[in-house]
Order: sequence, then C-alpha cells, then structure tokens
Amino acid sequence: MRRVLVSLAVLTAGLSPALAQRPSTTNLTCAQARALVTRQGAAVLGTGGPTFDRFVRDRSFCEATEIGRRAFVPTRDTPGCFVGFTCYEPSRGDRFGDF
Repeated sequence: MRRVLVSLAVLTAGLSPALAQRPSTTNLTCAQARALVTRQGAAVLGTGGPTFDRFVRDRSFCEATEIGRRAFVPTRDTPGCFVGFTCYEPSRGDRFGDF
C-alpha cells in the first residue's frame, strides 16, 4: 500500500508543472484570446501575474444555476479585450429582481 502511495505522489508531482501551465492573455492578441475561448467553448486563461479565470463562449458552458457576466481582459494589443463570459452564481437582485 505504501509503495502505491509513493508511486502516486511521484506521478502527481511530475504532472503538476504541466497542469499549472495555461495560456496568458497578456501574451496573446485580443483576436487570439477571443478565438481560443470561442473554439474551445471554455478555457482557463491567465490574466497577468498569478491571476487566472475560466472564460466561456456562452451560458451553455455554465452550471444550470449560473449566469454569464461579460469578461474583459488585458491582451498584448488591447487593455480591455472582450473574450467571452465568466460564470457566476447570481445573488438576490442580480438578475431576477428582489424576492
């Protein structure tokens, strides 16, 4: 059992750097960033430094209870490029009025 756990830990440690790499919008043009989200439907993109978010083409890539919020990110050629939407869980008064 211990050998299996050690093997699993070594395998996971070897994969971590590859999993941590994601495209950064600051290295892409606005058109490239928008095309990436459009082509994949949903993508996790770095937005400068250690920050990142998940961007989606449309609400169909969100959970059933989530709605989309327009997302603007810094890119190589545009400081506020519209790349798609981010999904979020609305709170009272966000969209459906006060209850």
